[in-house]
Amino acid sequence: MVTTAGAEPSPPPTPRRRVTVTSPHTEAAQRARPQRRRRDELADQTELGDVLIGSLIRAQLGLALRVLAVFVVLLGGLPLLFALVPAAGRFEIGGLPVAWLLLGLATFPLLVLLGLVYARQAERNEREFAELVER
Repeated sequence: MVTTAGAEPSPPPTPRRRVTVTSPHTEAAQRARPQRRRRDELADQTELGDVLIGSLIRAQLGLALRVLAVFVVLLGGLPLLFALVPAAGRFEIGGLPVAWLLLGLATFPLLVLLGLVYARQAERNEREFAELVER
């Protein structure tokens, strides 16, 4: 402490706080800054949570529309084919017209196949979403 005549004594110097400089990619840097987990963002319905949910909804909607488009093109294309090419509708297998066989019997395996593809892809979308939220 240094004092001069008539002046108040100066306070002792405060010790400097140590600062650690780290790369933002190190574990220490990631621990140092508090981060909200994405799961918390979803639970609190924040703007980021809304964006994450919106991305999942868009992915699932896109998948549903693609599967529906395949179904409509394949199943809706058959009557169109038979209307444009009447000779294709005259073929018979076992006494039954091919048009009836395709529209009556082939529809069910097509629905099952599209359902399996849809379920598998929807689960993949949800799994990727869960991984994104947990990261």
